[in-house]
Amino acid sequence: MNYRFGVDYYPEHWPEDRWETDARLMAEMGLKVVRLAEFAWRKMESAPGRYNFDWLERVIDILSRNGLKAILGTPTAAPPAWLVELHPEILPVDSTGTRRGFGGRHHDCQSNPDYRTAAAGIVGAMADRFGSDSRVAGWQVDNELGNSHKNLCHCVHCRRAFQSWLENRYGIVERLNAAWGTDFWSQAYDRFGQIDTPKLTPNAHSPALILDWKRFHSDLIVEFQRNQIAILRGRAKDQFITHNCMGFFDLVDYFDLAESLDFVSHDQYPTGYWETPPGRCPEDLAATLDLMAALKRRTFWVMEQQSGPTGWQIMGRTPKRGQLALWTAQSIARGADTVVFFRWRSCTVGTEQFWHGILPHDGVPGARYQELKAFIASMGTVMPRFEGALNMAEVAVVHSYEQNWALEIQPHHPDLDYVRVSQDIYRALFERNIPVAYVSPESDLTPYKLVIAPPLFLDIPGVAARLEAYVQAGGQLVLLPRTGVKNYENACLTGAPLPGPYAELLGIHVLDYDCLRDAETKVVADGAEGLGLYWWDVVTVKSATPLFTATGAEHSGEPAMTMNRYGEGIAWYVATFPDRTLMRAMAARWIAAAGVRSLGESPPGVELVRRKGPGGEFLFALNHTGESLIHDPGAGWEHLVGTARLEPYGIAVLVKKD
Repeated sequence: MNYRFGVDYYPEHWPEDRWETDARLMAEMGLKVVRLAEFAWRKMESAPGRYNFDWLERVIDILSRNGLKAILGTPTAAPPAWLVELHPEILPVDSTGTRRGFGGRHHDCQSNPDYRTAAAGIVGAMADRFGSDSRVAGWQVDNELGNSHKNLCHCVHCRRAFQSWLENRYGIVERLNAAWGTDFWSQAYDRFGQIDTPKLTPNAHSPALILDWKRFHSDLIVEFQRNQIAILRGRAKDQFITHNCMGFFDLVDYFDLAESLDFVSHDQYPTGYWETPPGRCPEDLAATLDLMAALKRRTFWVMEQQSGPTGWQIMGRTPKRGQLALWTAQSIARGADTVVFFRWRSCTVGTEQFWHGILPHDGVPGARYQELKAFIASMGTVMPRFEGALNMAEVAVVHSYEQNWALEIQPHHPDLDYVRVSQDIYRALFERNIPVAYVSPESDLTPYKLVIAPPLFLDIPGVAARLEAYVQAGGQLVLLPRTGVKNYENACLTGAPLPGPYAELLGIHVLDYDCLRDAETKVVADGAEGLGLYWWDVVTVKSATPLFTATGAEHSGEPAMTMNRYGEGIAWYVATFPDRTLMRAMAARWIAAAGVRSLGESPPGVELVRRKGPGGEFLFALNHTGESLIHDPGAGWEHLVGTARLEPYGIAVLVKKD
């Protein structure tokens, strides 16, 4: 494959006599692949069955003559006006029962049979035309599946699909009634056909219904993608299939979505306009990349890497000189084998007029072009040496979409957020330059010395037994509050005290708890004073050892953490959600007990990342500050890119000497 760098290009936005200039500039910059057409449905099919790919053929030919391969996006995220006019019911319905209008993108219902037929038509026609074209490297299915669909869709087709999904899951309606507890508020059903989607109601819906709705919604998106993949697999020869994910976006289970892809792609926007200025912190950016590597346990692509200031109605911050290269290096360091920049040229029309690309509106190469051109020349020469290599980790953090969904429905504390908890854990390890691997609840845990799980709110079948076996065999496990609370159908467990199926493993009972809505709990931990936030479990110790007790007015003398030796391993329990200080102290205990190794010391603000594979061991030093800093890796390392002096937003790549 060996593509390395590319760009997202919208030739339909520009005069045809500009295409040759663009291709030449791309080639001179060092780009090798170009994504095309993912929003060009109307340009390729101007009326039902009236296909026109000649313009796209000319673009692909121009790119090819300049040494550039094409990636084609299926354009199903942008249904054209003629399709909506023919079948207005493809427009999605929100939870108030209001049908959304044409415009923007993703104005579609993925259950609608007419939309599915039209989508299959355009995808099939594209595959017939370009599926055996050697100038086309591969395909991207749709664009950011689930984006814009958070409250959609509640139309009659989605209702019927939801009912069918429930019938397949439960078999008979009596089983659903028992699982959901529908005697509460007289919500029992006589048949599946009575069940509606969770439209706006005077009060709150059943948490069991909402959880199954979220599962159904995810499965619907996965099925929609698989339908397109089936078409492409049958007609596209020697071309890859991918999809551009969005980090911790949670509408769809990315582990499921990734299953049928050749590799995962990701969209990375450090200063997206929706972020709190100045943008996302380095550890959160790193975490999203590590999650992408986890989805298929292999390297990935970045299909949209920020290349300028972002904006729709409002704008984010303009990247400082050097940050575009730095962020690209971070993506590569954490497993991206190819990086595709969004976008080539800032568009002059439409919603994304101020979502800037490599080139400004006037199309004249400037500072962004030169910065990324120099970076590509430098990094491109060393990337073949670590192609396919991953950031090998001794610590795993469990990431479960179902646990996230369950806590979204009932977070208890308005500020408690599953993903934020996961990222707080990640930060404490990131600050110590300790590599982290995200894993699904079904993953093999044997490669890891330490496994940390954000709240296991639901008792997902098999997970408790798998974690118990991991600890029994010598692993170290950390569990957090709101673990072992519900069964898989989202009903509260009754067979044992909290934390339910984990009580014996942890050597504790939780007989009471406190939602800290207007309070914080002071905790002294190894000489540092931190805070317990959001929640406090009142722990009764059985076989465990209590650690780090509360010292303030709230829950004074009660343990904030316990440790229980179980078999050959140790199970830790954290009774609250730690602030940064407390999390650091707790993490230091876990790391020391598990014998987890750091990648080494670095100045504050310098991220260290390792990629290790058959080609050797490589260390990245990434300076996220605006100051010049020195990173001394010690003996045994040789610089391939950069030096020990890291300029502001500078990078270095080192290889371990034989």
